[in-house]
Amino acid sequence: MFDMRPVAYVIGLLVSCLGLTMLLPMMVDIAEGRGEWHVFLESAIITTLSGGLIALASANAVPERLSLQQTFLLTTLVWVMLPIFGAIPFVLGETEARFVDAFFEAMSGMTTTGSTVFSGLDTLPKGILLWRGLLQWLGGIGIIVVAMVFLPELRVGGMQIFRSEAFDTMGKVLPRAAQIAAQISSIYVTLTLLCAFCYIGTGMNPFDASVHALTTVSTGGFANYDASFGTFSGPAEYVASVFMVLAALPFVRYVQLVNGNQVALFRDSQVRAFLGIIAVLVAVTVTVLLSIFPHHPEQALREAVFNITSIMTGTGYASVDYMQWGPFLIAMFFFIGLIGGCAGSTACSVKVFRYQLLIASVKTQLRRIRAPHGLFVPRFEGRPVSDDVLSSVMSFFMFFVVLLGLFSVGLGMTGLDFITSISGAATALANIGPGLGAEIGPAGNFAGLNDTAKWLLILAMLMGRLEIMSVLVLFTVRFWRA
Repeated sequence: MFDMRPVAYVIGLLVSCLGLTMLLPMMVDIAEGRGEWHVFLESAIITTLSGGLIALASANAVPERLSLQQTFLLTTLVWVMLPIFGAIPFVLGETEARFVDAFFEAMSGMTTTGSTVFSGLDTLPKGILLWRGLLQWLGGIGIIVVAMVFLPELRVGGMQIFRSEAFDTMGKVLPRAAQIAAQISSIYVTLTLLCAFCYIGTGMNPFDASVHALTTVSTGGFANYDASFGTFSGPAEYVASVFMVLAALPFVRYVQLVNGNQVALFRDSQVRAFLGIIAVLVAVTVTVLLSIFPHHPEQALREAVFNITSIMTGTGYASVDYMQWGPFLIAMFFFIGLIGGCAGSTACSVKVFRYQLLIASVKTQLRRIRAPHGLFVPRFEGRPVSDDVLSSVMSFFMFFVVLLGLFSVGLGMTGLDFITSISGAATALANIGPGLGAEIGPAGNFAGLNDTAKWLLILAMLMGRLEIMSVLVLFTVRFWRA
């Protein structure tokens, strides 16, 4: 019989920790003097007590290791339960959001998608703004642990190729996860602090610098203003671009760098490919922008670097309404969001390494066609790639395309137009943030969508953040019989 208690114990502990985190925005609201502090106190009490009771009720069944089924279930339920409790301040606070809107915002935060249903951000209490940033920051560090520990262990989406590099867990998921989390946390915090100080150096006030640092390093994209990053211009955009790139690189390489391996980061083919793609896209964008605005070369470079980096890393900031840049760049922005960053980072979407494996597989197949009797093996970073890795990657691509189509059709059936439907499905499944069009584009938000569309997007955000198959497998009878 399946034992739910080990899963419930871990979830209970994490929910309690989330409740304690709510005390930070409470203190900010006390300092601001707007009388909203009680919202976070009430939310913290509800969340901490609920999590504590769940953990206590399950504490007598904590094994040294989790089964495969328990690990899959834990990975998914964490990203369901935390947004549920994370939505409470949005329901009780000044936003007075309905549950679907509050859950949408919290899910967008925890999955670091960055899509928002809130407007009037400029006037919201600082506690609410900080809470949105904290949700993304926690979701960012959480997905690094999942990508480095759980997904390689669960052989999801080709992530098993990083198993030896991501500290091979040998099945001991929970103890090893704690060790890895401790190693990457200091790096994650350091990057966040550096980003905040750099933002202050560009003229941001300390609060804006802190919140935007949280959402930059997590590649989340929640901003404190309706104009997103358009409120800031000049050096701040360059700072954001640098830290979005740093956050989209594999954190395991940072760990190796700190431990004395100074060449691992630069030898990583993912890193080189990722940086090369950004450089090419920026060059193309600058060329097009200069043909439109020939007298503003620095502005063209700055806006190209910032917005290309933001969309490709899945951060979702927008400094301008790039819907005004013409059909070529609009189409390009749609597709670059489907590239993503590196595996083991806070970035989202398909990830660069999967495209590298896909290209390697295609090249190998072409060689076999040209020389049927030859022996050709696809390689990644000089190492042979096993059939199970390639099969897992191909399955991921297939499910991604199929789900993109299904969610697009589903959104269209709710009454949304074609551009809104397909870009909404893409931005949710790839966890990018803004879509295309007047309603959900960089100058809009998701508030005007109907409830059915919002629930579909919530599901898409969850599936996209957890690499699709780790969620789908829970709905197969054969998995639970294993």
